[in-house]
Amino acid sequence: MHFVPSGRNAPCRSLSASGRMSSDELEIASAFLTALAFAAQTGDREAVYPLLAEEIEWLTPTRDLHGIGEVREGLTWVRPPDNLEVEFADQRLDDLGGGRIATEVHEVYTLKGTGEFAFTRDRRIELAIRDRKVVRYEMRIVG
Repeated sequence: MHFVPSGRNAPCRSLSASGRMSSDELEIASAFLTALAFAAQTGDREAVYPLLAEEIEWLTPTRDLHGIGEVREGLTWVRPPDNLEVEFADQRLDDLGGGRIATEVHEVYTLKGTGEFAFTRDRRIELAIRDRKVVRYEMRIVG
């Protein structure tokens, strides 16, 4: 599976120079990031949950959630803004070793209806994957 952030068939660039990332970890990371991008664009978060471990740690600059129950109840902010659309640039997945994967996410926001540019935002997402599930999600705003 590829990380295709805006629904186009652009392939994901994978692996760092070390080449340590397993195909399972790449598959899980790509599926999770694709589901998360879809949720950010549509508000439909259902495809995200099956990829998370029961003991998921979800860490952001404004809130931390622990466990799948808290994530299901508290992940309400992952949805499109009322007056904006968001697109994501093609992402590279970098192997940090030990089941940890990182990506830099470039978001482009445009006005709904007109498509006029509004602003951009850059984020860094780090994932930890164990037993084919995301056990840790950490997002930081960068730049």
